[in-house]
Amino acid sequence: MSRILKKDPILSIVNGMIVDLAAPSNISYLWNFGSLLGICLVVQILTGVFLAMHYTAHVDLAFQSVEHIMRDVNKGWLIRYLHANGASMFFIMVYLHIARGLYHGSYTTPRKLLWSVGVIIFLLMMGIAFIGYVLPWGQMSFWGATVITNMLSAIPVIGNELVQWVWGGFSVDNATLNRFYSFHYLFPFLLAALVVVHLLALHVDGSSNPLGVSSNVDKVPFHAYYSYKDLFGAVLFFIFFAIFVFYFPNLLGHSDNYLEADPLVTPAHIQPEWYFLPFYAILRAIPNKLLGVIAMVAAILILLIMPFVHTSIIRSSAFRPLYKKAFWFFAANFVLLTWLGGKPAEVPFNLIAQISTFFYFFYFVVLTPLIGWLETSAVASYRSK
Repeated sequence: MSRILKKDPILSIVNGMIVDLAAPSNISYLWNFGSLLGICLVVQILTGVFLAMHYTAHVDLAFQSVEHIMRDVNKGWLIRYLHANGASMFFIMVYLHIARGLYHGSYTTPRKLLWSVGVIIFLLMMGIAFIGYVLPWGQMSFWGATVITNMLSAIPVIGNELVQWVWGGFSVDNATLNRFYSFHYLFPFLLAALVVVHLLALHVDGSSNPLGVSSNVDKVPFHAYYSYKDLFGAVLFFIFFAIFVFYFPNLLGHSDNYLEADPLVTPAHIQPEWYFLPFYAILRAIPNKLLGVIAMVAAILILLIMPFVHTSIIRSSAFRPLYKKAFWFFAANFVLLTWLGGKPAEVPFNLIAQISTFFYFFYFVVLTPLIGWLETSAVASYRSK
C-alpha cells in the first residue's frame, strides 16, 4: 500500500500532504482548527447540494420551499439544521484559527503567502455566508439584504447605479434572490479551490509551532502522529456540533426569520447573523456612511498587514509577555464588538462601539509594531551589555 501511495502520480501528492508530510514534533491541539475547517467546508457543500435539490429561488415560493424541506422532505430538517448551524461552526472555527495565527505569529516570513490566501478565503467566506442568509427569504433575510446591499450607495458617483445593478431592479426582489442563489451555489467551489492553494502554500514552508522557532531539526510524519490527533479533534467537534443541531438548532439564528419576508413591515431591530456582528458594530460606530463602509471592509483586510507590522525578532507570544497581554485585550474587545453589534444604535452602545472600533485598529496599526519595536530594542540592549 505504501508503495502504491508513493508511486502513483495522483496518490503521491495525497501521500505527501497527509501521510509522509514532515510536521513539527511540538504542535498542539490549536493546530487542529485547520482540519476542522476542512470538515466544515465538506459538510456545507454536501448539505448545500442536497438543499438545492428542493429549494425554489422565487420570492413567492422560496419561504414555502424551505418549509417544505423542513416538514415534507425525508430528513430535510436534519439537512437544513446541519447547513444552518454548520455556517456558525465554520465561523467559530475560522475565528479560533485566525486567533491562533495572531497569537503564535503564523503570518511571519516565510508564511506571508499562506496568511494572505487565508485572509482572502475569510473574505470570500463572509460573502458566501451573507448571500446564503438571504435565501430562506424570511424577514431578517430580506431586510438584512436590503440594508447591507444599500451600503454600496455610499460609493461616490456610481453608488446608486451599483446598488440597482446588484439588485437587478429598484429593490431587493426576484432578480436579487435568483442571482444570490446562483452565487451561493457557485462560490463554495471557488472557496474549495482557494483552500487547495492555501494547503499548497502551507506545505511549501510547513506548519509553524507554539515556540515560533525553526523545527527543521525535529520533525515527525503527519501520519500517524497528527492524523489521530486530528481524528480526536473531529470527534469532539462533531459532539459540539450535534448538541446544537439536535438540542438547540435555532439558538444561533434570529426568530424573525421564521416570518416570511414582507417589504411593508420593517423589523424593530435589523441585524445580521452573529458572526457578522463585530464588523456590523464597526460599520455603525462611524456616523459617516462612506467611512463606516470603508472601516468595515478595512477591519477584515487589515489582517493582510500583519506580516509587515510584525517588528519583533520573536515570533510567538509564548516569549512575548507584553504582546500576550495586548492580544488578550484585543480578543476581549472583539467579543465586546460582537455583543455591541446586536444592540440598538443608541447611547451608551454607540459610544462604547466607537471606543472599541478605535482600539481594534489601534491594535494592528500602532500597538503591534510598537510592542515589537520595544521587544527588539530590549533584546539588542541586553546583548550589548
